[in-house]
Amino acid sequence: MIKRVRWMGAGLAVGVGGSLWAQRKVKSVLARYTPAGLGGGAVNRVKVLPGEVKAALREGRSAMHEREAELRADSPVRGRQPPGRP
Repeated sequence: MIKRVRWMGAGLAVGVGGSLWAQRKVKSVLARYTPAGLGGGAVNRVKVLPGEVKAALREGRSAMHEREAELRADSPVRGRQPPGRP
């Protein structure tokens, strides 16, 4: 009889704790999708975007220069400049 009461109490505690955790989780997710939550997220993304674009451009340019240096080093014609655009 005591075992049943103990397991019933443990089940009750786990059930209550799980439902409270789920309730908090649902409320936090819903708060992100309110107009204020969406606006705040959009503002943060807009603030971060220019920095990310600049970093991507810098990284692309440095990779381009490194690759160009490799190609020039492997070229059989050294010191000759490529023809200019017409």
